[in-house]
Order: sequence, then structure tokens, then C-alpha cells
Amino acid sequence: METPLITGAFALLLVTISLLQPLARRLGLAPSVLLAMVGTMIGILATYLLYTPRTDAFNTIANVFVNPPVDSEMILYIFLPLLLFHTSLTLDIRRILEDIGPILVMAVVAVFVATGFIGFALYPLAGMSLVACLLLGSIVATTDPVAVVAIFRDIGAPARLGRIVEGESLLNDAAAIVIFVILLGILTEHQALTLSEAFIAFGRSFVGGLVIGTVLARLAVSVLPLMRDLPLAQVTLSLALPYGTYVLSDQFVDVSAVVAVVCAGTVFNLYGPARIHPSNWQFLHSVWEQLSYWAASLIFLLSAILIPKFVEGFTPIDILLLLVVIIAALAARAVVIFGLLPILSTIGAGQRVNSKYKTVILWGGMRGAVTLTLALSVSEHTGLPSEVSGFITKLATGFVLFTLLVYGTSLKPLIRLLGLDRLNARDEALRTQFLSLALSDVRQELETAAKDYHIDENVTGKVLKDYDERAAAAASETNKLEELKDWDRVRIGLIALADREQQLVLEHFHEKTISGRSVSKFLTLTGRIGDLTRSEGRAGYIKATRQPLKFDLGFRFSQTLQRRLRITRPLANKLADRFEFLLVYRILADELVDFNNRRIRPLLGDRVADILEDVLCNRQDETIQAIDALRLQYPEYADALESQFLRKAGARLEETAYDEAKGQMLIGTELHQDLLKDIERVRKASYERPKLDLGLKTSDLVSAHPLFTDLPRKQQKAIRRMMRPQFATPREKLIRKGDRGDAAYFIASGAVEVRAPAQNIRLGRGDVFGEIALMTGGRRSADVVALGYCQLLSLRAQDFKALMEQNPDVREHVIALAERRQLMNTDKPEHEIEDPVVPQFKEETAAEDQAQEEAGPVEQDGETSEAAHTHQNSAAVEKISVEVKVTDEIRLTNSTAANDESDPDQSSEEEEQASCDPTDTKKGTASN
Repeated sequence: METPLITGAFALLLVTISLLQPLARRLGLAPSVLLAMVGTMIGILATYLLYTPRTDAFNTIANVFVNPPVDSEMILYIFLPLLLFHTSLTLDIRRILEDIGPILVMAVVAVFVATGFIGFALYPLAGMSLVACLLLGSIVATTDPVAVVAIFRDIGAPARLGRIVEGESLLNDAAAIVIFVILLGILTEHQALTLSEAFIAFGRSFVGGLVIGTVLARLAVSVLPLMRDLPLAQVTLSLALPYGTYVLSDQFVDVSAVVAVVCAGTVFNLYGPARIHPSNWQFLHSVWEQLSYWAASLIFLLSAILIPKFVEGFTPIDILLLLVVIIAALAARAVVIFGLLPILSTIGAGQRVNSKYKTVILWGGMRGAVTLTLALSVSEHTGLPSEVSGFITKLATGFVLFTLLVYGTSLKPLIRLLGLDRLNARDEALRTQFLSLALSDVRQELETAAKDYHIDENVTGKVLKDYDERAAAAASETNKLEELKDWDRVRIGLIALADREQQLVLEHFHEKTISGRSVSKFLTLTGRIGDLTRSEGRAGYIKATRQPLKFDLGFRFSQTLQRRLRITRPLANKLADRFEFLLVYRILADELVDFNNRRIRPLLGDRVADILEDVLCNRQDETIQAIDALRLQYPEYADALESQFLRKAGARLEETAYDEAKGQMLIGTELHQDLLKDIERVRKASYERPKLDLGLKTSDLVSAHPLFTDLPRKQQKAIRRMMRPQFATPREKLIRKGDRGDAAYFIASGAVEVRAPAQNIRLGRGDVFGEIALMTGGRRSADVVALGYCQLLSLRAQDFKALMEQNPDVREHVIALAERRQLMNTDKPEHEIEDPVVPQFKEETAAEDQAQEEAGPVEQDGETSEAAHTHQNSAAVEKISVEVKVTDEIRLTNSTAANDESDPDQSSEEEEQASCDPTDTKKGTASN
């Protein structure tokens, strides 16, 4: 074929695709339905023109469409990687993971169920082998969610339903193609695999694809910063990634290329925004959206053109078999949707899905380009008998046509029948109230504009009269809002706050005051807030906004690495991420308070706005408390982060000023570009987050601890070898009542609360806890909980014993604390308390006291040694006392971590002053 002719045919297809898009919108149909119809008609027309004896004038162009210059392998290699990679880029992966249960059921489990249902239903009737029937089942098990997702968005369905359908399509394509490849290999290579061998082959191909996709995507992401100011190069790299992954996986590593591409797109989507400028990431998405549109439309149109060729020779028995496929596929999907999804919601693995939406998902199981492409590959496979390839190709193509022409055209009428296209009472009431306010505002602005532009009053009056009438009509229906219950109106306001917060996040991202590292987390959070608010109302909003203030599993894992293996970098990174997140989270809350007063109060009234303000203020307080807890421990780092945020805002304001000056022709292009280079240098420096030093060096903690400050350097060095630094988070339970004592803890900074049977006792810097269980050999007698961020020194039991033996002064002090502390830990009378001190400590102390008494008192600066000793103990107790102010929610300490590195005398003086506060809560020392 001549190249110009092929190019002309390609241009004709692009024109057809461009014209079908607005036509589909006008007709209210999914574009894939029209593409299938038009493609089939083009195929029929081309076949007629090629083989009709009436004329040969169109044979050349008709032959291009009847026998296109692309085969199934070319279609798979050219278009499939684009489609899969773009779908991965558009999904909110973090939100997908929240519904991973139903998605995996709808995807992987549903593919196996559909393959089995269709294969075993056809086997008794088709006269084909079971493997051939199962192969057909795997081909038609893939779904095309585009139409369903688009309709869900139009009718305002819960966003999570769209995510479930999109996630299902992405994963079931991968699962179905893996099954397809395994079954095709069995048919063509005549290898008999047992069920266990088939599952092992599936797992190897699937897991291998995950590994290859992850590795290649991480390599690509690591290269992106080298192209920071080159968006075209970044897009080019992102385009090379899916193709390179597909070829490497399919041709060289022999794992699932589809799974590898999906995984590569997912990883790129997760880590790419943190390494690409926000505007460049938007540009990359725009390019990929265009590429995906071309790929999806062309693959669908090319496959549809071949439909007449595929269904050639359709017989009555084929119609019967097609009916069996339709019923089996629908039954398999119904079993999964109405059988397995409710089980997931019952056990808490997924949220409940309304039966009406289940019906739409069931009926929306249309098949599309992937199914047609796999059918095309079967028709061209030389290793398959012609009767097998014909059987699979005809039924797969017929099933695709049925789903598009029946499901696709009847989906919207079904939605109208179920009433899903109508606004609920809340939305209808909000619509009328908002319309009334908006029309009144527009009317005032139009009146002002008419005066400014000197428009005749007669003309102005007619236009304003129309707005007056519309506003009055809307105002007459605003009583619907008053009829709603308070909790309904509060939910409306909270949903508006959640949607506004997502918009604020995007605005900050576009203004470059939020880094790419943070924006995906914030978008995930705002999406979760919106979903929970819609489903659970005020309680859902509060639960969703409090969730990020907690410490997740990743943080706990990093903390475990620090404690067990002394690896501090992951924990430092987690704390730095938390610090940055909390600062932005506080700013968002402040902006939402302003939005509530400006926009929601006029719309929903003062009563609802006051309730919303209370919710927001509580959120602000909790966020500030979390920030203060970190600030007390790391004040310099907090200042550095806030300074960095201001520098980002300053760079954005500078850039805006320069852009406005250029737009007003005050400066030229060259000067504008030069100024932007300076800004970019400032911005680049502001994105380099300062490193957070946890301050967990054992030497510093030991030398700064009041118990060890006066010890000789040699003894401090020996103690350092015994000690292990430990970092604790607010409300973390450090010791549990009833456990065996395995370590004692010395507080270097922060505060803890000992929850003893008689009372709760708070300990601070310089205190020791956990030693009584070591000295008595008993179990822990109380829980110990961190009140804020704490830096501790832990000492194992055998090391504690060695420390007591080697340092008499420390031993005496600890024994005195233990005796005093046991009195505070119990409500028994003093004479009933068993001596907590282990005999070996008690006997040694008694021997020393007896020797001292025999020697007589020794004067030391006017005081006896006993008096000096008493004074020393008193001063030590006074020195280690700490004031702790416990908040309502997370009970944060007010003792500043800055004192950790300050002069001990100064710290003691400040604590003594604090102890004079008449509102001081109970202080003392305690242990368990």
C-alpha cells in the first residue's frame, strides 16, 4: 500500500473521531457506543466497496480498511501501554487503597468467576475443549468503565463508586490478560497444567510484573529532577516508561507486561508530583489525556471496522452460544456484586454500596477495546485451529456489540428509572437557596456595571427585571431549606467545607506554597473527608479530620527501627513530614473559618454557621496542640519550616508581580525571563527541606541528664555504653501494667504520666520510671504514658543492676525515689507496704549507714553529712519536678524541650517558678 493512501485513511479516522465526540454528547450516548456503530458501518461499507462487481473505483481505499496495515500485535504494542499507563496516572491511588477490598473483588475475583462461569456454561454446548471455552471467558471478562464513570459523575454519585469501577477496570484488564496468556499457551503449546501449576504460573507472572514495573518506575522518577525546567523532556521520559516496561516484561523477562505497565504508572503517579514542578505535572497530565484519547478512540475504531470480518459466517448455533455467554457473564457479575460485596461491608473491609448503584454497576459491565484487541490476536494466531479461533472471535465480538448496543444505550434510562438522576431533598433545598443569593448578587453587579458603562436605563431595567423575577421565584422556594432538619443543613455545610478544602489545596499547589510531596496526601485527605461527611455527616467529618493527627503504621515502623536497630533517619523523615503537614493543615483550617463566615453563613444561616465554626475551631485547637507538641521538642526546626513556607509565598508573590508587569508591557521579555531565573533559584532553595536532628545522641542525653551531670567523665562514658536512646510520641504507652520489668527509663526531655492505682503522677526531665519492678523482681504496677514527645534513655535490667553497684550516689538516689514512689503508687497505709527494695540493695545501704554512724558525723561546710545528704536529696527531688499542663485531647506538656540543652541550674530555676503556679496540677515522682 502506498504511504500517502495510508496517511489519508488515518486522517479520515481522526476526523471521524473528532466529530463523534460532540455527536455523542448531543445524543446522550457513550462515545464508545458511537465509535462501535460507526466503525462497524465503515467496515461493512469498505467490505461492500471492495467486493462489489459494480465498481472498482474505491477498491484501493476500501482495501486499507478491510485489510488494515496493522495487526493485533501492533495494536497491543502501540495502544495498550498508553491506555494502561494513562489510567494509572489518573487514579487517586491512595484513595483506591482505601477501597482495595471491593476493588480486588470486582477485579481479580470477578475475572476468575466470569472466566469459570462462561467457560463451564459453554463447554457442554460448544463442542470445544474446556480450555478454549475458558479462553473465551477470560477475553470477555474485561470491562470498559468509561461510560459508567462518566454517568456517575453526571448524576453526582458518590466518588468512591467511580473509584471502585475505575479500579476494577484497571486491575481486571491485568488479571484477565494474565489468564488469557496462560490459557493461550496451554492451547498452542499443548501443555497440560494442573490447577496448582496454573495458579503458580499466574502468581509468578503477576508478581514479576509488579517487581519490574516498580523498579523501572522508580528509576524514571529518580531521573525527573534532572529535567526540572524541561517539561517536554519530562513528558518524553514518561512516554518511554510504559513502552520500555511493556517490551522488557513481554520479550525478555517473561512476566505480565500489562501488570508491569499498570504498576509503573501507579508508582510514577505516587512519586512523580514530588519531583516535578506543579505546572509541569499539569502539562504532563494534559499531554497524556490527549494521547489516551487518541489511543482509545483509534483502537476502538480499528477493532470495530474489523467486526464484520469477525462475525462472518454467524450461524443459529452461534446465536444460541452468544446468548449463553451473555447470561453467564451477567450471572457471574451479579454473584460478585450482590453476593460478595455485602460480605465485605459486613466484615468491615469495604463501605456499603446502595442496591440501586449495584444495579447500575451490574448493567454497566460493557466490554470495549481490550476485548476486541484480544479477539483480534486470537483470529491472527497461527498456532490455533481455525475452528477454535473462529469460535472465540465470533462470540467475543458479538458479546462486545451486545454490551455496547444494549447496555450502553439503556444505561441512562435505567438510571432515570431508578431515580438516581434526581436531586435529593438536601441538594434541592441548597440549590434554591444558593440560586436566590447568587441571582441577587448578579443583579447588583449588573446594575453597577450598567451605570459605569452609561447604558440606557430602559435597557438596564429590562435586564434587571428578569433577574428580579428569577431571584423572587427562587426565594419563594427557599422555605425548603428551612424544612430540613438541623443535621441535614449541617451536613450540607460540612460538605461545602470539604469541597472548598480540596480547592484550597489545589490553589496552594498551583501557587507553589505546597510541595508535590504533600499535595497528594492532602488531596487524599480532603477526598476522604468529603466521602465520610456525605455518608456519616458531622461525625464522619470529625473522624476524618482527626485521623491525620494520629500516628500511622509507617510512623510506628520507623519508631521501631530507631528503638531496635538505632536507625534514626526514617523516624526523622516521618517527623519532618508530620511537621510540614501540620503547618499547612493549620493554614487550611484558618482559611476554612474565613470561608464559613463569608460564604456559608449567608447561605445556611447563623445557627448552622456557628455549629460549623465550632467544629472548625476544635479542629484548629487539636492541630495547634499537635504543632505545639513538636515545637516544644524542636523549636528551631519549627522556625525553619515556617520561614521556608514564607519564602515560598514570597517567591510566588514576586512571580505574580513580574508577570503582571510583563502583561502591562512595563518590562520586556528578556528582563522578565531574567527575573524569573532569580525567583527560580530562590524557590529551589526553599524546597530543600531542612534536616531534622532528633537529638538522640546517647552522649548528649547522658551528659545533660541531671542524675549523671556531676559524675566524672569516665563514669559517664561507662553509662553511655549501657544506655539506649528512645523516642516516644504523645499518648504512647511505654509500660503496661502487669508486664515483667525488663528495663528502666531515664527521662532526658518531655513528660510522662504514671497511672497508678491511687492517683496519676506526672514525671518530667531528670526523672526515672520503671525501676521498681527491676528492684523488687515483680511485675509492673501501673501504666506509663507519654504526655508529649519524649527523649528517653532505656537501661536493661542487668545493666541497671550494674549501674547501681558501680555508682553509689545514683543508687542511693534511686532507692530514695523508689521508697517515696511506692507510697504514691498505692492507697494502702504506710505500715502495710512491703519494702520495695531488693535485699541486696537494702543490705548494702544499711551497711554503709552503720559504718557512717560508727565514724560519727562529719562537718561539711557547717552541715553534717546526714544533713547534707538530706539537703542533696531534697534539692534533687525539687530539681527533677516538672510542671505538666495536660490538654483536653492529647494532654501535651508545657515543659519546653529547649531546656534539654540549657544550663541545668537555669532549668531548675524555671521549674521552681512554675511550681508556684496556684493552678499547678499534682506533681511528684512515680514508677511502676
